[in-house]
Amino acid sequence: MRTYRIFLLVSIIIVLTLSSFKSSNDGNNTSAKFIVVLDAGHGGKDPGNLGNGYKEKDIALSVTLKVGELLEKDPEIDVVYTRTKDVFIELKDRPKIANKAKADLFVSIHCNSHRTQASGTETFVLDIAHTNQNFEVAKKENEVIFLEDDYEKHYAGFNPNSPESLIGVTLAQEEFTDQSILLASFIEKETSTGLKRKSRGVKQAPLWVIHQTAMPSVLTELGFLTNNEEGKYLNSEKGQNEMASAIVKAILKYKKSLDLNVEGDALINEYLKDADLPEIATPISTAPINTEIEFKVQIAASSKNLITKPYNFKGLEPVSKVKEDGLYKYFYGLTSDYNVIKRLEDEAKRKGYKSCFIVAFKQGQKIPLSDALKTTAN
Repeated sequence: MRTYRIFLLVSIIIVLTLSSFKSSNDGNNTSAKFIVVLDAGHGGKDPGNLGNGYKEKDIALSVTLKVGELLEKDPEIDVVYTRTKDVFIELKDRPKIANKAKADLFVSIHCNSHRTQASGTETFVLDIAHTNQNFEVAKKENEVIFLEDDYEKHYAGFNPNSPESLIGVTLAQEEFTDQSILLASFIEKETSTGLKRKSRGVKQAPLWVIHQTAMPSVLTELGFLTNNEEGKYLNSEKGQNEMASAIVKAILKYKKSLDLNVEGDALINEYLKDADLPEIATPISTAPINTEIEFKVQIAASSKNLITKPYNFKGLEPVSKVKEDGLYKYFYGLTSDYNVIKRLEDEAKRKGYKSCFIVAFKQGQKIPLSDALKTTAN
C-alpha cells in the first residue's frame, strides 16, 4: 500500500511538471515575428544585366515583390524590402537595412548572364577564403559600387576588379555560414526538384552585399537572361510566379527547421543528404590553449523556451540557452579547446543537428570565430 502511494505521488508530480512545461512553451507562441529582408538586385540607374534585351532590375524587383506578397500571408512573418520600386539603392545601404530591422534572413534576388547559352539557377553564400572561385559572378555583382557617389570613401579602397582586394572583406558572416548554406540548399532543391529546372548548386563567392549582414544571408541567381529559353521564362508572368513560389517554400522550410522538433530535424536531413554543398576546411590546433576564449556549439534557435535537459536535445549535455531578439538560442558544450569543440560539433551533427556551428566568446561576449582562432593561435 505504501509503495502504491509513493508511485501515485511520483505520477502526480510528473504530470504537473509536464503540464507546466507545456504551458510554458505555449506561452512563447506570441514571441517576436520572423523577419525576412528581401533585396531586389540593382535598380534605378543600375539596370543590371541586359541579356536578350531583358532588364535584370525589373525581373528581380517583380519576383521580389511576389515573394514578399506570399510571405506576408503568414502571420508569423514580417517582410522588409530594400526597394519596392525602380530606384537606385547603394550596395552599402542594403545590409544596413537588414541589420537595422534585426532580420532573421536576408535574401538578395538577381539574374545571371554569360557569353554562352549557360543556364540554371545558383545560390551564393559568402566566402572570402577562395577569392578566385566564382570571381566573375562576384565581380559583376560588386561592380555596382562604381555607380555610387564617393565610393572610394565608403568602400575604403575596395576594388571589385581585384581578387586580392576581396581578401580584406570582413568576416561578419562567418558565424552564419552553416545556416546560409542550409537556406541556399533549400532554394536550389525547390527550383530543381519542384520546378524541374537545372540547378548549378550552392556556391560561395566574395559578395559585398551579404558580407556585412548580421544574419544568415544568400544571393540567389534566378537563371541566365542571356539564355534564349531561360530569359524568356524569367521575363514571363508564369516564370516569375513559379520562381517566387519556390523561394517562398525554401524560406518557410528554413524557418520550420529552426523549430526544435523531430519534423524539423528530419527536414534538414532530407535536404542535406544529397545536397551539393561546398567543403569548408577546419584547422586542427596544436597550440597552447587560451583560457580567456570559450567555444560553444550552437545547435538551434527557436521561439520555444525549452528546459535544457538532455531529453529535449537528443541526449546532448550540457546545453545552455540565451534569448536574443525574440529567439532562444541553444548551445552545446563549453570549452577553451578548439579541438574539443570540433569533436562536440561532430557529435551534435551525428545526433541530427546538421546545421549546428561553433561560436566563440571572450569574457562572456560573442566574438567572430576568426578572431578567436587568431587569439588562441588555433
